[in-house]
Amino acid sequence: MDPATIIGLLLAFGAMFTMLFMEGANVSSILLPAPMIIVFLGTIAVGIASGTISDTIIAFKSLPSAFRGKIAPVGELITRLVELADLARKEGLLALESEARETKDPFLGRALQSMADGMDGDELRDQLEDEISTRERTDAIAHKYFSTLGGYAPTVGIIGTVVSLTHVLENLSKPDELGHMIAAAFVATLWGLVSANFIWLPIGARLRRLSELEIDSMTLAMEGVLAIQGGSQSILLEEKLRAMVPSYALGTKNDKKNGKKSNFGAASVLDDFKEAA
Repeated sequence: MDPATIIGLLLAFGAMFTMLFMEGANVSSILLPAPMIIVFLGTIAVGIASGTISDTIIAFKSLPSAFRGKIAPVGELITRLVELADLARKEGLLALESEARETKDPFLGRALQSMADGMDGDELRDQLEDEISTRERTDAIAHKYFSTLGGYAPTVGIIGTVVSLTHVLENLSKPDELGHMIAAAFVATLWGLVSANFIWLPIGARLRRLSELEIDSMTLAMEGVLAIQGGSQSILLEEKLRAMVPSYALGTKNDKKNGKKSNFGAASVLDDFKEAA
């Protein structure tokens, strides 16, 4: 699990509420039901209106993944493909049929099964590319939906403020209440901006990033399977796949220098900085 979204949102809202405390304001002054209803419910409503019901269902079904953020280590996939290449060269492509049933990656499993069934290389590439393209389009529905909500939210907040200010103008005869009423009116604008920049846009960007990582993993698996079908040696296959992955996603070079087994996928960007230092 990658907790980036949870950490980021907690820090963002924490910063906002810390500012309220430092300014001596009361948190209850912005937790007003009416402005929050018009902003959140209104934003989701126009989001539904801007697409189809299935778009909304797909988007909210993908919402948990934005917080779980489970990202399969690329190094494990490379190691797995290298092992499969060794097996194919020793026992033939038919030996991969049992591996196809045991693998936990559905995409890799289908690719191995198609290869074991004797599908031609060009046909297999077309099939896998079509599946990757379909996955990419499906993922785009979710992250575009939340990005769209992020675009609507500030305007919906302004609408809420205008509605509240209309009510304020109707009560100019009550000067003692004007300050409170005007402040309450601008809460809708606040929540429009907060929901857009603290919730909808980050979720949309997060889902887009997760989709990019998943598509990269599927592309890596496709190239590995096609190389295995072509009879590529495991050493050459490993080098080819490693060249397709950014260095920070692979094992550290220090592991090789120390004669340790490379732990692909466990390295981070911080490791690269340490090594450079």
